[in-house]
Amino acid sequence: MRIGIIIGRIGDVDGVALETEKWIKVLRRMGHDIYILSGRFRDHVVGPERETLLSTLSFFSPECEWEQNRAFFYPNPDPGELTFHLEKASVRVARRIFRWVLQNKIQMIISENASALPCHLSMGLGIKKALEIMDIPVITHDHDFYWERGDRYKTPHKSIQKMITESFPLRLPHVKHAVINSYSQNAMKERFGRDSMVIPNVMDFSEPYGVKDSYNRDLLKELKFEKDAIPLFQITRIVKRKGIEVAIELVHRLQDQRFKLVITGSFADDERKGYYLELKNYIRQHRLGKQVIFGHKRILSERGLTYHKKKIYSLSDAYANAAACTYFSTYEGFGNAFVECVLAKKPIFVNNYKPVYWPDIGSLGFKTVQLEDNQLTDAAVSEISDILGKPKLQKEVVEHNYQLGKQYFSLDVLEEKLEQLIGSF
Repeated sequence: MRIGIIIGRIGDVDGVALETEKWIKVLRRMGHDIYILSGRFRDHVVGPERETLLSTLSFFSPECEWEQNRAFFYPNPDPGELTFHLEKASVRVARRIFRWVLQNKIQMIISENASALPCHLSMGLGIKKALEIMDIPVITHDHDFYWERGDRYKTPHKSIQKMITESFPLRLPHVKHAVINSYSQNAMKERFGRDSMVIPNVMDFSEPYGVKDSYNRDLLKELKFEKDAIPLFQITRIVKRKGIEVAIELVHRLQDQRFKLVITGSFADDERKGYYLELKNYIRQHRLGKQVIFGHKRILSERGLTYHKKKIYSLSDAYANAAACTYFSTYEGFGNAFVECVLAKKPIFVNNYKPVYWPDIGSLGFKTVQLEDNQLTDAAVSEISDILGKPKLQKEVVEHNYQLGKQYFSLDVLEEKLEQLIGSF
C-alpha cells in the first residue's frame, strides 16, 4: 500500500519525529511504500524522490509563528484578521495535500500529531479540509492534546476556541485514532465518543544500545570522574516537570563522594532559565559542585566533535557509562527515557509520573525504585543504595526489565498493532 505521512518536521530529535521514524521503519518492513509531506527535513528518511517539502508546514515558518502569536501569546482584541488568514492559509494547505495525494497515488494517510495538537493551526485545519473531500483511510497518530497542556492553548477569542475544539483532534467518519497511552484513550472516548487504539512508544530491541565500546570508554574520564565514581545519569531535557532536583537530593542523601550525577540536558531547554538556576542554587546549597555535573557540552543526541575538536558523546554513550538512571518526572505523555534505560540494561529510579507510568508501564511488572509524588523517603534511599552496591542484584533487575521491555515496547509489538489498525479499515 502507498501510505502518505504528514508531519511538521522529520529527521529531528523531538518525540513525534523519532516515533514517526520507527513507524516508517516498521511500515516499510511490512511491505508498504512510504511518502512524506513535511515542513522540514533534517535528513532523508525514505529518499528524496518520496519526500515532499512544504515549508509552510514547519513549526518555525513565519505563518505558524504568526498564527500562534495571534491566537495564544499576543492576541489582538479583534480576531478577524487571524480568522481570515486561517481560512485562506488552510485552503492552500488542503490544495497542496490533495495534489500530493494524487501525484503519488497515496492510498492511506497518517497525520502525525498535526490533527491532535493545535501547534500549527493552518496545518491542522488544512488537513481537515483536504480529508473532508477525500474518501481514503486516515490514521491520526495522536501524541498529545490541547487540554493536557494547561493554559498553553487557551485563547480569549471564542471563534478561535470553537475552531480548535471542533477540529483538534480530527473527527471524521473515515479517521481512526492511535494514541500513546490509556489516559488519552479514555479521554477520547469520554469527550468525543471516539474509539482509539493504544500504540505505545517503542524501541528497537534487536539493535545494541547503551553498550561500551572503544569510542565511549573514556567518557567518565573526560568528565573528570575518579576511577571509583558511581555515576547516575539524568538523561532528559532540563525542564521543571522532569523533577531533576530530586535526583540532586538523592546524591546528597546517599552521603558518599563516589556518587555522581550527570545531567545531560542543556540550559537552553529551559526557556526562561529559571529552573536551570534553581538547580544550580540547589547544587550550591548542598555543596555538591564536585558531584553534580551538567554534561550538555559533551553529551548530545549524536556523536561528533566540539569546536575545539573534543569528542561529543551520544545519548547511547551516556547510557553505556551509567551505573543507573534517575527519572523523577511529574508528568509525561509516555516516557521514552524509561524504555531507553530498560533497553540499555540499567537500573532505574522513577517517580510514579502522571498520568501514564503506573497504568501503562509500572503495572506491567518492571523492577524499579518507585517514588510517589517525588517523596524521597529513607526507605527509597536505602533501597537505591542497596541496588547500586550489589552487582548481582543489578544484573537480575536489568535482565528482568529488558525482557519485559522487549515483550511490551519493541518494534515487533508496533508491527502487530499496525497490522491490526490498518486491517480494521
